[in-house]
Amino acid sequence: MSLKITVSKTNALKLSSDVVAVGIVQGASSRKGFLRDLIKKVGKSAAKALRLAEFSGKPGELCEVHTAGRIKADLVLLVGLGEGPPTAAVVRRYAAIAARRAQTARASSLGLTLPAVEGAVRACAEGAVLGAYRFEKFRTEESRAKHNLERVTLMSDERAGNTERHQAQLGQRVGEAVTRARDLINTPPNELYPATLAQYAADVAAACKADGVSAKVFNHNQIKKMGMGLLDAVGRGSVKGPRFVHMKYRPSGSGRNESLKRLVFVGKGITFDTGGICIKPGAGMDDMKGDMGGAANVIALMAAVAATQPQAEIHVLVACAENMPDGLAYRPGDIFTSYQGKTVEIINTDAEGRLVLADALHYGAELKPDFMLDNATLTGAAMVALGERVSAYYTGNEALAATFKAAAKRAGEAMWEMPLVEGLRDKLKSEWADVKHMGDRWGGSITAALFLREFVGDVPWIHVDVAGPSMSDKAYDIYSKGGTGAGVLTYLELINSLIAAETDPAADADN
Repeated sequence: MSLKITVSKTNALKLSSDVVAVGIVQGASSRKGFLRDLIKKVGKSAAKALRLAEFSGKPGELCEVHTAGRIKADLVLLVGLGEGPPTAAVVRRYAAIAARRAQTARASSLGLTLPAVEGAVRACAEGAVLGAYRFEKFRTEESRAKHNLERVTLMSDERAGNTERHQAQLGQRVGEAVTRARDLINTPPNELYPATLAQYAADVAAACKADGVSAKVFNHNQIKKMGMGLLDAVGRGSVKGPRFVHMKYRPSGSGRNESLKRLVFVGKGITFDTGGICIKPGAGMDDMKGDMGGAANVIALMAAVAATQPQAEIHVLVACAENMPDGLAYRPGDIFTSYQGKTVEIINTDAEGRLVLADALHYGAELKPDFMLDNATLTGAAMVALGERVSAYYTGNEALAATFKAAAKRAGEAMWEMPLVEGLRDKLKSEWADVKHMGDRWGGSITAALFLREFVGDVPWIHVDVAGPSMSDKAYDIYSKGGTGAGVLTYLELINSLIAAETDPAADADN
C-alpha cells in the first residue's frame, strides 16, 4: 500500500498524528527552540527522557518522548541531525529513521518537521518511503503486519504551494523506485529467475512508456546468435535459460536531439548462484538470491529516471542468468569466445558475474556512450577490504572518480575508491586463451575490475562492487533489512553531475 504524503503548514506540537518527529541539530539547547517548547508542553517527563537517553543530536541518534496526552501526538521522536546545516542526505536519513520507528510503534500517521534546508521536502518524502518499507509479498494475510504507516505529513512553516506538492510527489516516486530494487533482491529464486527478472524490467518500461522508457528482451537463442558466448556459458547450466535486457530512456520532447549525453548503466543479474561446478558451501547459500543486486539497482534507477526526467539518453543493460551445475554447465578449463571476440579461459565457475558483465559491457561500448558504469555483487574480496556497508569503485579516470565521489557524498551513500593496480594484470594472462577470467585470491576485487576493463574499450567507465551493502542483516540509516538498493541514489546524483558537465568524462582517461 502506497503512503499518502502531504505538505501542511503546521508544527509538531499542534499536528493531530500518532507520531511526530523533529530533527535536532547536535548541541541544541533544551532551553530554547523546539526542545524548550516541548518540555514546557509535556512537562518534566520530556526533560527526563532527554537526560536518560543522553540525547545530544548526534547523527542518527534517537530519543522518544511519550506525551501522555499533553499534545495531540502520542509520541515525539527526536532525531539527531549532527553538526552544521543538514544536507539533503542527512534529512533523508532523519525521515527514514523516524518512519521506521513509527512503523514499529504501529502508528498509522506520522508528522515530519521539515528542516530549513533546500530540497527538504523531496528528501523527507524519499526517506519516509524508504524507512516505512516492508516486504510481505510471500506472507499470508494472517502473518502480515496488522498495522502499517499510512499517512505522512511534512510540516512546514509556510503554506504549501504547487512546488512543494510536486517535490513531495517526486520524492515519493524516487523512494518507491529504490524499493523496486529491494523487492527484486528479496524475491525468492523460485519466483525470480532470468525470464521473470527480464519481464520485470519490461514491465517497468511499459509502465514508464509515457516518461520516455522502452525495453527489449533477448532470449537464449538470440543471445547465442548475437555471439554472447560468456553469458551463454554461465546460463547454459540451468533449465531456466539466460536473458539479456536493453532498456532505453530519452526525455520527453527530445526528438532527434544529438547533443544529449549518452550514459550506460550495466547490472549483473545472476538470479541465483550455486557456484556452478565449483559449488559453494551450503552455509549462507540462501543469500545468493541477492546476486542480482546490480541488476535490481539499474532497473530501479530507470524507474527513478522516469520520475526525474534528466536531459540525457540513458541505457540500462541487464545480463540475466542462473548459475547451476547440471550436465551442460560450463567447467574450469573451458574456453569461450566473448561477444567482443576475445577468448576467455575459465578458472572457477563461481566467478560467473564478471563473465556476464563482460558481454554486456562490450554491448554497451558499441552504443558509443559518453560514460558507462557497471555495478554488481561481484567479489567477497571487496567486503574483506571495506566491510559490509561500503561499496568499492574502480576507474582509471581521476576526474571521473572525483565526480563519482562527490555524487556519493551528496547521496549520503558509502563508496570508496579502490586502485586499478596495473601490476596485477599479469594474473589474468592465459597460456591457452587471450585472457583468464580471474587470478589468485590476492587483490581479487582488483583483478575482477581489470578483467572487466578488457571489454570496455576507450569508453570512460566506472565499476562499482556492491557486494557488501546490497543486502543487510538489519535495518540502518535509510536501508532496510534484506535488499537495500544501495547505490541507486548515487547513480541518480551522478547522472545530474554528468549532465551538468562538472567533469569531462573523457578527461584523464586511462581505460
